[in-house]
Amino acid sequence: MLKAEIRKQALKDRLSLNEVTYQELNKSLLNQFKTLDFSKTKCIHIFLPIIEKKEPDTFLLIDWLATNHPEIKILVPKADFETALMTHHEYIGLQDLKKNTYQILEPQKGKLHEGEIDLVIVPLLAFDLQGYRAGYGKGFYDRFLQNINAQKIGLSLYPAIEKIDDVNEHDIRLDFCITPTAIIKF
Repeated sequence: MLKAEIRKQALKDRLSLNEVTYQELNKSLLNQFKTLDFSKTKCIHIFLPIIEKKEPDTFLLIDWLATNHPEIKILVPKADFETALMTHHEYIGLQDLKKNTYQILEPQKGKLHEGEIDLVIVPLLAFDLQGYRAGYGKGFYDRFLQNINAQKIGLSLYPAIEKIDDVNEHDIRLDFCITPTAIIKF
């Protein structure tokens, strides 16, 4: 399948989830996330969910990390839609977040981070068995991921699709993808 078709179908599937199923899937994602080894992790970048698009609720992961691994620095992104680049800011709480013009929550006062990042939780609409992902198509994460040496972990409410047919040289493969039922290594 081509990314445009995949995006359309994946978004339709997510939006059709009822609230109970959506919450159950998110709890299952959190349970899988909890099994990761964080012993060498000092800094994690986590995307903030667009709840209206029923993206995985990463606030569950953030809250769990803050409680169980307070030594880990949590970063969240801020997007520049003119350059299609992101900056990374320390997460200091819900009170610091504000929706941008695209209805994406972003940090307002969190300190800019320019150091190393050990692990990136990557948003996606779908992923394939080779570890490639289909996002919204703007390339923010592919540009960000090509310049760092962090572990790249996707987060998906659904299992992998067989193959994304229009992968290109700019697409960055995931190292793992967490689904409600498994952690898949590529």
